[in-house]
Amino acid sequence: MYFSKVARLKISVITIIYNAQDTIKRCIESVIGQNYNNIEYIIIDGSSTDNSLQIINQYKSHIKVLVSEPDQGIYDAMNKGISLATGEIVGMLNADDFFAGKEVISAVAQAFSNSGAGIVYGDLDYINSAGKIIRKWKSYKCGKNSFQWGFMPPHPTFYCRRELFAKHGFYSLEYGSAADYELMVRFLHKWSVRSFYLNRVMVKMQTGGVSNSNLMNRVKAWSFDLKAMRENKVFLPVLAIMLKPLRKISQFF
Repeated sequence: MYFSKVARLKISVITIIYNAQDTIKRCIESVIGQNYNNIEYIIIDGSSTDNSLQIINQYKSHIKVLVSEPDQGIYDAMNKGISLATGEIVGMLNADDFFAGKEVISAVAQAFSNSGAGIVYGDLDYINSAGKIIRKWKSYKCGKNSFQWGFMPPHPTFYCRRELFAKHGFYSLEYGSAADYELMVRFLHKWSVRSFYLNRVMVKMQTGGVSNSNLMNRVKAWSFDLKAMRENKVFLPVLAIMLKPLRKISQFF
């Protein structure tokens, strides 16, 4: 049983989608299956051409806002969702991802209420198309110099107070596929927003992300990471960018 002050905390969950007919049902059902009843669910579709919208419309009674129109990519769509959100807390759950259990949002709400933090994040499991876990992203508490040692929290588990976007800015499209990393560096490192590490698996994420799809994309992602570090005053950014992928090695099993 959660205290009434926790239940009153509205949490906006934003799903970004484009042509994800094979996974969107699983994603939506993981949101509406949460045991927390103060969720504002927002779906931003980039004018899908497959059956995604037909599937989404089967759940219209559970969706507070549905937008379907062309956009400038993932982070432009995320910014649209944030602009439409009215919850005190905002988080993303992309169409290929789903919550690891029905109590995830309840745990997020409890963490914000108990800690007074501006940001809450947790752990993530990478899965393949068959649902098998192939990598476990185990995070940890973010310290003052964590980003300088290659740290970053898993963005799909990243929840923050909506007021932070107005204060510190939205996702910047100039960082390409590293826009989520840049925003987390900006909030947690540059502006030292207080955070809380929720020690649990929050999200299961299907592999096949844009930044890792081929070597050229990976090189571009590294250049954007470096730009984000320099812009947000990460000390010794070249060292940080070398340590960042090394931290992933222990996550495979």
